[in-house]
Amino acid sequence: MKVENVEPYREGGEKGKQVERMFDSIAPAYDFMNTAMTLGLHRRWRDTALDAVAEALAENRITPERILDVATGTGDVAFELHRRWPKASITGADLSEGMLDVARRKADALPLHDKAMLTFETGDCLALRFKDDTFDLITVAYGVRNFEHLLQGYREMERVLRPGGILCVIELSEPENKLTHAAYRFYSRTLIPLAGRMVSRDPRAYTYLPESIAAAPQRRDMALLMQQAGLRRCRWRSLTFGAVTFYLAQKK
Repeated sequence: MKVENVEPYREGGEKGKQVERMFDSIAPAYDFMNTAMTLGLHRRWRDTALDAVAEALAENRITPERILDVATGTGDVAFELHRRWPKASITGADLSEGMLDVARRKADALPLHDKAMLTFETGDCLALRFKDDTFDLITVAYGVRNFEHLLQGYREMERVLRPGGILCVIELSEPENKLTHAAYRFYSRTLIPLAGRMVSRDPRAYTYLPESIAAAPQRRDMALLMQQAGLRRCRWRSLTFGAVTFYLAQKK
């Protein structure tokens, strides 16, 4: 099954609307569940991917001035981007107002000069409001498998990237080793949904999670899709036995 056909509530209609409703419902518990499910490794994954981004930017002599974080959620990646590039204007876009409300509350706690560099706004990844060639860097963490049309989402991000700009995608993936994969399947399809039922107001969200991971293009297939959207130098690296993979690509 294609990942676009995996829906949070299996009720037909627009996947984007279902994704929006799902994240609105789990927003209050999202940061806690993210840390608990990954044993805190999500921060290491984020930092490793952004280290690779920094190297790619330096290689291309790019000092980012405008950065877009798609599917920003509660702003975890956006705040780290600001820490690394404090002079860059950073926009975090997401479908879910519930998740954005959490990100905005975090931003409100920052000094005014830091807060001024961060904007969190409602945005559809399939129809970005920005002009062509706007951003030096675009990031997406754990979001592309929620796109209603994955290729269209990549084409939109390619459109708003400046020539030479970098795209970084961090996404959960399934391990390729058989033994590791079996352990991963038990954890993701049994323990995570159980924890979701205990903590979240929307337990279906944590059943949808492993289903969408399994259906999403991974590694070479994801890189090929990025190439199909017009991006170049598409490459990937898997971490923690293949449980997460990050991808880097560049606009021609």
